[in-house]
Amino acid sequence: PRASGSRESPLCFKLKNNMIGAVIGRGGSKIKDIQGTTNTRIHIIKGDTEAEVKIFGSHTMKEKAKAIIETVVKKQEESYNCEYRVNTVAAQPSAGRDLSRNNVSREVQPPIDWDQIRVEAAEWENKKWADLPPIQKNFYVESVSTSSMPQMQVDKWRQDNFNVMCNDLKDSGKRPIPNPTCTFEDAFRSYPEIMASIKKAGFLKPTPIQAQAWPIVLQGIDLIGVAQTGTGKTLSYLMPGFIHLKFQPTASHERKGPGMLVLTPTRELALQVEAECSKYSYEGLKSVCIYGGGNREAQIHDVSKGVDIIIATPGRLNDLQMNNFVNLRSVTYLVLDEADKMLDLGFEHQIMKILLDVRPDRQTIMTSATWPDGVRRLAQSYLKEPMIVYVGTLDLAAVNTVKQNIIITTEEKKRSLIQEFLENMSPKDKVIIFVSRKLIADDLSSDLSIQGIPLQSMHSNRDQSDRERALEDFKSGKVKILIATDLASRGLDVHDITHVYNYDFPRNIEEYVHRVGRTGRAGKTGTSVTLITQDDWKIATELITILKRTNQFVPDELVALAERYKAYKQHKETEKQSRKSQRKPKEFY
Repeated sequence: PRASGSRESPLCFKLKNNMIGAVIGRGGSKIKDIQGTTNTRIHIIKGDTEAEVKIFGSHTMKEKAKAIIETVVKKQEESYNCEYRVNTVAAQPSAGRDLSRNNVSREVQPPIDWDQIRVEAAEWENKKWADLPPIQKNFYVESVSTSSMPQMQVDKWRQDNFNVMCNDLKDSGKRPIPNPTCTFEDAFRSYPEIMASIKKAGFLKPTPIQAQAWPIVLQGIDLIGVAQTGTGKTLSYLMPGFIHLKFQPTASHERKGPGMLVLTPTRELALQVEAECSKYSYEGLKSVCIYGGGNREAQIHDVSKGVDIIIATPGRLNDLQMNNFVNLRSVTYLVLDEADKMLDLGFEHQIMKILLDVRPDRQTIMTSATWPDGVRRLAQSYLKEPMIVYVGTLDLAAVNTVKQNIIITTEEKKRSLIQEFLENMSPKDKVIIFVSRKLIADDLSSDLSIQGIPLQSMHSNRDQSDRERALEDFKSGKVKILIATDLASRGLDVHDITHVYNYDFPRNIEEYVHRVGRTGRAGKTGTSVTLITQDDWKIATELITILKRTNQFVPDELVALAERYKAYKQHKETEKQSRKSQRKPKEFY
């Protein structure tokens, strides 16, 4: 509509360029409101540093529009000067009313006193844990043979045992790294029941991770253990954990909850750890396994009867914790097993909530097969002044006891290759076939079953009872073929697996290492076969590094695939830079 008095000369004044947006508003809403309220027309002409504002309309309405704009500008300037931006009430007055009555600024809130908040949080934390009994952590009695080892002999032992390396991560006042316990007697001479269990199992000597981890954990020091799959990480924390629980000042019946908590990424690994607990049970310690997919009511019943050790997946344990079915305040010995896999599966949020209820002065053990940034961050958050023990190197490496065969092929030829492999299997061979998706596992299982080939399959869509039966059939030798997703890449303690067949390449190189680690265990050798297609070219370079590090044959086709991907990346980067150079500068717009 034509503004009244529009023939009069416009009211002109200057406005800073950085205030234009505040006057116009989102989508022009502010300036439309001003024009509608005052029955004026407003033109804003942007200059180099200042803009010229022209208001057309009657004299009274022009002054009123100018006053509204000045109020808007003043509020915007105040918000720039405040430490925290102040939200203002958008004015929507009817025509003829004074807009300034509705533009009342809210009072600026005082700055938050973070120091005071931290003090109050610390006081609340101390009060929360004030009623808990003390913890005893140091149970290590060093043998004469261990303490008398010269440094040269210690260094040689570490070098000969897959280059075991240790470090103290304490910021200041570094502690001496304990000498390794080369025999079981060196570690557990004072604990005859532990020794009896070990002798019953028929072990000859500790694995490298066990020999170096035991003297650290038995002293009550937090530990990060990084080692390849199948190197005995489970017993490296279980044996000291049994001793820790048994010799606490508070008796188990007075504890009113578990004393040891082991968090694992998968149900299969949780069941495997629980089986190890039962196998090496120490003085009647009770353990229970809690995992999603199992009978929830039965698990609640088992926990309510009283347990010493809980082995759990984070999701189900967090469920019971939030519903007050389990008390974690009594936990003094915490294990984060396969921490890298728990992070890959997205369990960090549940882990954080679980550990809120675990006393902060606990002893914490973290194990992992790799050492990515996420695991390092988790260790910094939940371990206090730990030592780290790693076997081999912190860089990724597949087990040296496995011969790794790489076949470059196409998606269409995969079925014929797996068919040929299965036809050439000997009666003593046992193989895990890894696939990328549940649908492929079902399709491949159906096709082979129709041909009369006995097999089992495992993936997350199968019922827990079916998964347990599949694993039991495979362990017992009832079937020699197991088709599985990466669900089975960890936690399968089956020592007689002769082959791993990667029908699909995993989503990252870490999972490749874990898959390969399912064979070549307990001192035996194994073979892996991996099918690679053009779609897998992103991992070709990393795979070549793994193969070279473990002295494996690198096919020329794999090298060519890596070179093609490198050339493709360079081409894409050149295109990106070219498009970037052709963009017009911002001043053009």
